[in-house]
Amino acid sequence: MNDLLATAPFEDVREYLQQIHQKISSASMVYLIAPSDLEGVLALSNLEASCVDSGIRYSRRLTKSKQHIPHGEKDEYEIKNDGLTILIEPFEETWNFSEIKNDDFIRIVPLSVSIRLGNSKSKRTGALDVVSQCSAIAAMISPNGSRVRRLRPFAVGGQWLRDSLDNTFDPIHSSIRDVLRDEGSVSVVCLPEVSVTSDGMIPNLSKTMLRRLKKRWDTMDYESRTQAIGELILPTLVDNSISTPRLEELFWHRLVVGGQEMDIYSQINEAKNQWPIDENQTKSHSSIVLKSLISKGTLVD
Repeated sequence: MNDLLATAPFEDVREYLQQIHQKISSASMVYLIAPSDLEGVLALSNLEASCVDSGIRYSRRLTKSKQHIPHGEKDEYEIKNDGLTILIEPFEETWNFSEIKNDDFIRIVPLSVSIRLGNSKSKRTGALDVVSQCSAIAAMISPNGSRVRRLRPFAVGGQWLRDSLDNTFDPIHSSIRDVLRDEGSVSVVCLPEVSVTSDGMIPNLSKTMLRRLKKRWDTMDYESRTQAIGELILPTLVDNSISTPRLEELFWHRLVVGGQEMDIYSQINEAKNQWPIDENQTKSHSSIVLKSLISKGTLVD
């Protein structure tokens, strides 16, 4: 795995995340707390995997799902005095890391970062989600851990679940995606190259056209493929329910892990659709997904 902290999205917060890593590595006991939502499970799984891989003693607690907490309120949690408490808050407002006080416990929240892209090095500001932060921290704790490596392809999952891509191009998402591609954690392929995709992600998509295109894909040259994708995507462009940046990812930049038929974005969509609404089921469901994710490296069977 490449060092995420050495990449552009992490430049502003590199030292801050390194400090969190040092506190975890030196703790006698680590208490992990996250909400019973997909975002919380994706983030928590990285830290739990790194604790298992490195032999760090830890305890996990899943709190209420965001959907079951009244607006403006927060779930209650207990700060332990006999170890290090880490509170993962994926739905918190975006913070500047210098404003966060991590004296009694660690808060992992979306962080405001700047990133410079292109030859002009134009500065773009965005939010670095909690999943990518936890993935980077996990890689510091256990860089060669089998479980940490298994979860690596989902480092982009938090950015994908945020609404940034629904508004404009997200340079942070694209940068992390490219890191995963360059290090070999995922292959970036076009939609017709994915064996199994989740339904409902692309409005007005013709399944018949896609099925026919998949059959012909291997015999087509680049120009023919580009034209065919253009024809396939055309009906979706008139639908205002999905942004052009997200459509571009769904058609041209599907992330596939070797040996898995379903791409990462499809797995996330399937997991999101299967998430319980009933408050009594969310914690148990989150625990099941978490264990499966760490042991198998997939969100869905």
